[in-house]
Amino acid sequence: MKKNFILTTLTLAATLFSFSAQAEDKKVTLMLDWFVNPNHGPIIVAQQRGYFKEQGLNVVIQEPADPSMPPKLVAAGNIDLAITYQPNLIIDIAEGLPLVRSATLIATPLNTLMVLDNGKINSLSDLKGKKVGIAISGSEEATIGKMLETVQLNYKDVEIINVGWALSASLASGKVDAIWGGLRNFETNQLELEGFKAKAYFPEEHGVPTYDELVFVANAKKYDAAMISAFNKALEQATTYIVNHPQAAWNEFVSYAPDTLNNELNKRAWRDTLTRFALRPAAIDLKRYDDYAQFMFDNKLINSLPKAKDYMPTFDE
Repeated sequence: MKKNFILTTLTLAATLFSFSAQAEDKKVTLMLDWFVNPNHGPIIVAQQRGYFKEQGLNVVIQEPADPSMPPKLVAAGNIDLAITYQPNLIIDIAEGLPLVRSATLIATPLNTLMVLDNGKINSLSDLKGKKVGIAISGSEEATIGKMLETVQLNYKDVEIINVGWALSASLASGKVDAIWGGLRNFETNQLELEGFKAKAYFPEEHGVPTYDELVFVANAKKYDAAMISAFNKALEQATTYIVNHPQAAWNEFVSYAPDTLNNELNKRAWRDTLTRFALRPAAIDLKRYDDYAQFMFDNKLINSLPKAKDYMPTFDE
């Protein structure tokens, strides 16, 4: 009887300790920029391998109904963290939204000016008089215009057509001669799977300052510095694991939602995204951010010029 009492007491104590540990995990709401895909590899691997939990975090991953909303929801204080694009962040900051960049997810541009590799467009100069499809109106005039300048053309030398989200289909069907916004890790592979070979021109190689494709943002007025530090530590641990064990990490990634993630397109995109993840998510190159902001300001994409140091979180020493 005494032995059973001791065992029961120990079991109860262990259960209470478990509940207590779970209660101590800080809930963090994170909204992605879009549905889960290989771009979010470190987040999903950190979740699946328990790295967030090891840091005392209970990260709740959400997918947006409208990809323009996540940073706005953070600015409104409705969620803790969101993923957005560095150019979009600079626009939001210039417009006065209370945001700070807390980490980097994808550390290089992914957007490209893409054509079919069929002998018709062999250089950017061949785009004169041609149709260029875009998904969303915004910064394409500045970016495409700057790229065309490198071959002595300008933005008015091409015809811009808004094709919505049908970028690959519009290029493959011949509706347009090129697309802006096709991602080098997705659209290239999507077209190849459909029997089309694509060729990409990279903005950072044609006059456009380089930038971080995907970044995390928090509310500038109420961010939790300790939470951000813990989140970034788990993210870095996951990225290291992905780089060291790409196949095992892929298996961890698809285990999050096997029915939707485990397909050939995502497998190819995973391979092409591995070198794009930020190895040090918390690290920041202020000058690189300021250079891109200057590019946006010079091209009238923003009316004021924010300084990167003013929208970075501060941590107690």
